[in-house]
Amino acid sequence: MSETNPAAASEVVAPHRYTAAMANEIEARWQDFWEANATYAAPNPTGDLATDPALVARPKKFIMDMFPYPSGAGLHVGHPLGYIATDVFARYQRMSGHNVLHTLGFDAFGLPAEQYAVQTGTHPRVSTEANMKNMQVQLRRLGLGHDNRRSFATIDPDYYKWTQWIFLQIFNSWYDDEAKKARPITELVAQFDSGERAVPGGRSWNELAAAERADVLSGFRLAYASDAPVNWCPGLGTVLANEEVTADGRSERGNFPVFKAKLRQWNMRITAYADRLLDDLEQLDWPEAIKLQQRNWIGRSEGARVDFPIDGENITVFTTRQDTLFGATYMVLAPEHPLVEKFTPQEWPEGTHEVWTGGHATPAEAVAAYRAQAASKSDVERQAEAKDKTGVFMGAYATNPVNGEQIPVFIADYVLMGYGTGAIMAVPAHDTRDFAFARAFELPIRCVVEPTDDRGTDTSTWDDAFVSYDAKIVNSSGADISLDGLGVADAKARITEWLEREGIGEGTVNFRLRDWLFSRQRYWGEPFPIVYDEEGIAHPLPESMLPLELPEVEDYSPRTFDPDDANTEPETPLSRNQDWVNVTLDLGDGRGPRTYRRETNTMPNWAGSCWYELRYLDPHNSEKLVDPENERYWMGPRQGMPHGGVDLYVGGQEHAVLHLLYARFWSKVLYDLGHVSSAEPFHKLYNQGMIQAFVYRDSRGIAVPAAEVEERDGAFYYQGEKVTKLLGKMGKSLKNAVTPDEICDEYGADTLRLYEMAMGPLDVSRPWDTRAVVGQFRLLQRLWRNVVDEASGDVTVVDAEPDEDTLRALHKAIDGVRQDLEGLRFNTAIAKVTELNNHLTKAGGPVSRSVAEPLVLLVAPLAPHIAEELWRKLGHTDSVVHQDFPVADPAYVVDETVTCVVQVKGKVKARLEVSPSISEEELEKAALGDDKVVAALDGAGIRKVIVRAPKLVNIVPA
Repeated sequence: MSETNPAAASEVVAPHRYTAAMANEIEARWQDFWEANATYAAPNPTGDLATDPALVARPKKFIMDMFPYPSGAGLHVGHPLGYIATDVFARYQRMSGHNVLHTLGFDAFGLPAEQYAVQTGTHPRVSTEANMKNMQVQLRRLGLGHDNRRSFATIDPDYYKWTQWIFLQIFNSWYDDEAKKARPITELVAQFDSGERAVPGGRSWNELAAAERADVLSGFRLAYASDAPVNWCPGLGTVLANEEVTADGRSERGNFPVFKAKLRQWNMRITAYADRLLDDLEQLDWPEAIKLQQRNWIGRSEGARVDFPIDGENITVFTTRQDTLFGATYMVLAPEHPLVEKFTPQEWPEGTHEVWTGGHATPAEAVAAYRAQAASKSDVERQAEAKDKTGVFMGAYATNPVNGEQIPVFIADYVLMGYGTGAIMAVPAHDTRDFAFARAFELPIRCVVEPTDDRGTDTSTWDDAFVSYDAKIVNSSGADISLDGLGVADAKARITEWLEREGIGEGTVNFRLRDWLFSRQRYWGEPFPIVYDEEGIAHPLPESMLPLELPEVEDYSPRTFDPDDANTEPETPLSRNQDWVNVTLDLGDGRGPRTYRRETNTMPNWAGSCWYELRYLDPHNSEKLVDPENERYWMGPRQGMPHGGVDLYVGGQEHAVLHLLYARFWSKVLYDLGHVSSAEPFHKLYNQGMIQAFVYRDSRGIAVPAAEVEERDGAFYYQGEKVTKLLGKMGKSLKNAVTPDEICDEYGADTLRLYEMAMGPLDVSRPWDTRAVVGQFRLLQRLWRNVVDEASGDVTVVDAEPDEDTLRALHKAIDGVRQDLEGLRFNTAIAKVTELNNHLTKAGGPVSRSVAEPLVLLVAPLAPHIAEELWRKLGHTDSVVHQDFPVADPAYVVDETVTCVVQVKGKVKARLEVSPSISEEELEKAALGDDKVVAALDGAGIRKVIVRAPKLVNIVPA
């Protein structure tokens, strides 16, 4: 919906009035000036960007936005909210004496460009670079103060050379649990070779063949390939990380079904860092909600591992309730558990309940059918609380180690291979899911935790499990151990000690976090710097062969498939370029030229954003990931930032457990290996809210163009038909997107900047209203009139001293705006600027220079173009960008008087104007002497006087 734009009016009457046309001319001119003069260049201590020692001597501020993806649709007004906010903050920090690094690159690998390539045949690079160019034009128009010398895209070979290099550092490392850090894999090899560390399996290192050694090392490497159950999405032709699958078991991008499949994939051993990823959260200045999401995703739980004997071997379970072992009446394995086939007999044991068999003639048939059924569900679907529990008896029994009972072993989809050991001991009396399963399959339910309600211990009368961590243990005695009468904590400690003494278990810690699936079966991503020899052994490329660039391919599509068919298998686009796949290389390992096969998967789109903060520091360094001195200067640990990192990182909260967790992991590995001084990438995180927009839908539920909707008598109409109005996201598909270009054309970029910052607190969502934009435009018009004559264009400020009221208004505004900008409260900062500007307008007459100049400086971070223009008109030849931000005079910030409320019997009887520094004794005397208070007391005595100087006196009569 739109209205006639007042921004372009009155140009004939007032030729020098601030209009949209003037705003656009001023803004384009100053953007050219900033670019030509490298106004926003941030010098480094060393290297090709070390240009200004005086600036480097200042305290630093590294301010970052989350990487934008260059969409073909371009920006709508919701996208730059965070970019404008960081720009305002960066400008304020420059004016407050800091050397500020603020720049922006592009996260340009990923599925959207590749999907477009599949549809059109256009190379992803062509469409991506065109999209970047369009976004750069849009962003430049907003007046963002970026150091463009530091910008890059993840698709630049000079950039992804170092992404590949970091992958090799991770591949060539292992996690030393004793040292609690990553170490080079060569040190592990040396330990195996010398006998200092035992080789898994018991053989000596020298006895192992090359392939056997590779297998051993793969069990330790932080980057490794394995055959494992993965989230296979045929509709996208690739596997997905757990974090990329929605709650209803579909792909986050494209909404395709996701299936479980077993494929050989690259993984990152992020689980090795689970404890450190948890512990170091405490030192980060992040929203508590984001910290909680990471804690929950990592999912640390203390418990015990317990071995249940079966046919001369063991099934190991992890449990947090080892105190309830006597109540375990059956076991459940994940359908994918590797021991399922091994312990599934040919025939059903005598006496097997019919309900356990699923109607199948043999255990093998039952297991095969159930596995196929489970494979069609995502982990999220399997974990969801379903009314009907499903599963099937394996045909095998295990032994409960505490009482020797033979308990049946089932497979069921509510147990996941990815959590714990993929096997559980089921204690149905005290776990809701186990209780439902036991009821469905007519399994025993034994109470071992005494209920604290009135249900009693006869489980046949129970409607649900009794779950408590604060009750006594019962029915839990064996030949040489008893837990009866103990509380949960004491019972856990006693049974854990017994398990360890008997050699059938141990206390341990488990995590929900799984290793990061790092392979994608697509074209548009970083190639892995890995080749395989004739034995299938993976070899890293030497650094001299980086970057390994993407080859040309004729077809960007994964193999044709049915998106609803779980049985399809991936065929990657890279695998079709045989000249690239099969190569003869000399890897410099002394074996000379040999034939190798390249890895044909590519890295996920998250790879490039795991470390981009480091490239901003030293973007042209071709010899090192980053110069150590530059990294220490911008990101090293310091007071209040024990792990170092970016000073301010702004972006959406949707990246809480994807990008943020992955980037933290990479940062810690690089820190352990001595490549960086910062163990954390981002010290302070701020999540901006979302700009929403009204969506209008017709009777069919179809979105109609919001700009063409008319409002009549409180109802909304499109082409004469009544439509419904709902608040939602802004986007092209919802036909409610407003582009920043439209607003800039109608009002100018400074108005757009002010409006987005003034809409409300930065961290909350707010609705867009184009009609309200004009309010901020009028603020700029009033500001302009307070400095420039609209008829002549002359500056109207005078050198006379302002009156005391104006000085107080000025210094209160300075003090308030400074505090607000420091705290990212941009909406209230604008309100204070507006209040000061309105004071000057109402005062009438010319504005004093000593007020006009600080007012322009207050506006400069928020509306930089008009501030530059007015600063120049006020006679200054240097840019406003590096001027000192005004400092308030405390004498004018404190009010001369404040209003003190005087109450008698809780009712206000008088208001006194008093000094802010008045003492309690003086205030009490003034209140008791006031005529209105004396009349209210009417001679009554006084029992008590409560004084809260300088604003309240409460008198309680006798």
